[in-house]
Amino acid sequence: MAGAPTDRIPLHTIILPVLGVLAWLAVGKAGLGLAAALLGVVLLGNVLAAVHHAEVIALRVGEPYGTLILALAVTVIEAGLIISLMLGGDPNPGLMRDSVHAAVMLVLHGLAGACIVVGAWRHRDSEFRVDGANSFLAVLIPMATLVLVLPNHVLSTPGPYLSAGQLVFVSLACLALYGAFLFIQTNWHRDYFLPVGDGAAATHAVPAGRIAAASAGLLVVALTSVVLLAKALAPALEEGVAAVGAPMTVVGVIVAAIVLMPESAAAIRAAARNRLQSSINLALGSAVACIGLTVPAVAVVSFMIGQPLALGISAGQTTLLALSFAVAIITYGTGRTNLLCGIVHLVLAATYVFTVFSP
Repeated sequence: MAGAPTDRIPLHTIILPVLGVLAWLAVGKAGLGLAAALLGVVLLGNVLAAVHHAEVIALRVGEPYGTLILALAVTVIEAGLIISLMLGGDPNPGLMRDSVHAAVMLVLHGLAGACIVVGAWRHRDSEFRVDGANSFLAVLIPMATLVLVLPNHVLSTPGPYLSAGQLVFVSLACLALYGAFLFIQTNWHRDYFLPVGDGAAATHAVPAGRIAAASAGLLVVALTSVVLLAKALAPALEEGVAAVGAPMTVVGVIVAAIVLMPESAAAIRAAARNRLQSSINLALGSAVACIGLTVPAVAVVSFMIGQPLALGISAGQTTLLALSFAVAIITYGTGRTNLLCGIVHLVLAATYVFTVFSP
């Protein structure tokens, strides 16, 4: 995270978040065309601004709190985006399932694979703490199974749905698992999530309190701008999906990709600086927070508006999810990664994306 200036706030990181909100107010919803393209450019600019402000905060508070802050902020934005689409668009019971499933697969393979490849390309082998990575998997695997697989096998309601009581229980279970994980990450076993290797030895200037406070406020504005612009681009997104004849599942994948952009940029930059542990904290932390917080929040809204949630994934997707966790357990079980591991993860990410378009 050495790339973030610690003594000043770059002007573009101040202008872009405000510009994003103003663009949303001026344009509203955009269909396919020039307006959508311009909004897309502003959205990408806000992603870069959010990454900068998150890095400043991370340098101020240290690990693992810095990566945790970004994971929580992005998760709140994801929940807000899904809820806004639920309330404002056509009914799509599978939107949360598609976006949560996409977030898990894109993080577990796409982002992790990219970070491993970048780290291997720059530093040949990259190190991380096995205890930290296993802690993420220990909560991510049961969370994903409860939310994405269990609904297909309960008897009280036909899959892929849960009964009201079952949805409440699963939501509370996800919250309990996430709460326990946060306690371990920030208290008893904080050392599991601290960087190792050459990247850990580097020293960086700590931003002044006023710089960090300003970045915290601008991070909120930038992330809010991202979700507002994504909502404005929703009509263009749906038109584009329909135009190419892609399944509606693609909408959830794109929502997840947009939400994960800030963390992806920060994680890849950390991997390039031989801080793979920070990359893992960002990547797997976002997946854990996505399920642990997004599912309960969206479940509450579904009860309020009376819209059921289709949660269970298909048999083919379940098989791929099981393979994904098996490969992740192997990758994160040694404390070191290499180029081959990254390529394997990227191939699985490509397989997931291919099966979305060709079920």
